[in-house]
Order: sequence, then structure tokens, then C-alpha cells
Amino acid sequence: MKKLILKYHFFVLGLIGFILNSCNTKFRVWVGTNDEQKIYNLKYGEHKKQKMDVFLPSHYPENSPVVLIVHGGAWKYGRKEHMIQIQKMLFKNNIPSINMNYRPVSASKKITYREQLEDIHAVIEKFNSLAQKAELQPNNYILLGESAGGHLALLYGYQNPDQIKKIISLSGPTDFYSPEYLHSFYSKYSSPTVQKMVGEKFQRKNLSEAFKKASPIANISNVPTLLFQGNQDFLVNQKQGLALDSSLTANNVPHKLVFMKNSGHAPRFFSKMKRDSIIYPNILEWIKNE
Repeated sequence: MKKLILKYHFFVLGLIGFILNSCNTKFRVWVGTNDEQKIYNLKYGEHKKQKMDVFLPSHYPENSPVVLIVHGGAWKYGRKEHMIQIQKMLFKNNIPSINMNYRPVSASKKITYREQLEDIHAVIEKFNSLAQKAELQPNNYILLGESAGGHLALLYGYQNPDQIKKIISLSGPTDFYSPEYLHSFYSKYSSPTVQKMVGEKFQRKNLSEAFKKASPIANISNVPTLLFQGNQDFLVNQKQGLALDSSLTANNVPHKLVFMKNSGHAPRFFSKMKRDSIIYPNILEWIKNE
């Protein structure tokens, strides 16, 4: 029998075909027909937030990429359960996936986006060590993130093109340093959150180089990128997606911008029509096309 359950067989006895309904932070396993597996709250580190859910459907090819899902929440809030519908959709379409929590930004604990990128790396290293048991290849990932998770997916993906084959960003911010951002009204209300995420003081007239390093638009590499952007997004201004789209074009990076009219932030939560007819079909097409 393939897949990760071999490593955790002692948890399986009495669990086959049954999901434990205890606290949702506990490790638990579901096993379905044809080697389908859902492994919840698998630890990838010692922090209480460093847990991930691994969904392995049936009969995927060995070269199938694993979609690594990164939740949003202004870098400080949110949890992987907010992305469960996307993970279920991928499972139904025979696509293996990982849905991760990560350490929230904290000034007192000195956790910034850098530590969150380290968490993505730790998840990849953990799954690489298990990939052979799942009959999958290591370092063959697609990063999918929403909002703050979209930012982390873009940044990690561009910095690690040897591991990340494609990126999908839903409503992710892209730029914290350009004159267009600094002179915009958007920067006036977003900069306090961005300042906490970067871990340095936001000084508009003497901006630290750290804000450029934190901007996906300043870190572009040749990783194919799918962007979703709403034209009425108040939390992540539409110019964020449009600016990255232009930069990807200028750098000849394969990409697609799905620019959604009459759409605010993370529209999949608020519009079933857009989720089922626009967002999910584009995600699946991007994953499956070579």
C-alpha cells in the first residue's frame, strides 16, 4: 500500500474509513477506497502552529505536482481550515495537496514574513522526506496562496524556482516600496500592517531596503504565475495585481491575470458563481497545463 500511511501505520488501526471527531488540532487520519488518504495536523516543526494537512487522492501520476496551500489573514491571523474548500476541490480532481498553518507575525516573538517563508521551506523539506512513500517526486510543488498567503507564495516561489514549478496568487499584495505604492492612498492604510510584517519601521521618505526585499514584484524569477485580482478590492488595491502583471510581461515570465470586475477581496468566499465558473476552472487549468 502506497502513501504516507506506511510511516504512521500505528495510527491507522481502528481509523480506516473513520474520521476522529476530537479537537481539530489533533493528528488524525482518514483512509478511503483505492488508497485515498487525508492526514490532518501532521507536525512539521515544534511550534503549535507548525502543522499541515496532506490530501492524497487515488491514481495520480508520479510526476504530479503537489499543491502547497498558504492561507491569508494579514500575516497575523487566519488558519489552514479557511482554505479547506480549495483543498477538497483539488482532491476531487485527483491533485495531491498540502494545506499548511504557519507562525503568525509577532513583534515580541520576532516573527516576520521571513520566518513564515522558513515555515514554507520546512513544510517542503518535511514532505520531500515523505514523497517516496507517497510515490511522488520531491521539489515538485505549485504554491497557491490567498491574500497574505498569496504574497508569501509569490515571494517564496520567485526565490526558489528549483522547488516551485508554478505559483497561484488569489488577491495577494505584490508591492510595498515603489513610488506608485508610496504615493497611493492604499499605502496610507496598509502600511501599519506591512510594517509589522516586515518588522521594520515604515518611513515613507526614507524607506528601508527591507520593504523592497519583501515585495514579490522586486523578486521576480521565471516561475509561471497565475494572478487573481478584483477591481473593487479595498484590502489589496487592484494596482497591486496589475503592476505585477506588467512586470511579468516585461520579464517574459509566463503568466495569466484573471481580473475580476465587480469583485472585492477573496471573492471565492462571497460569490459561488465566480468561484465555480471563474476561480476554480482557472486554477485547475493552470495546474494541469504543461
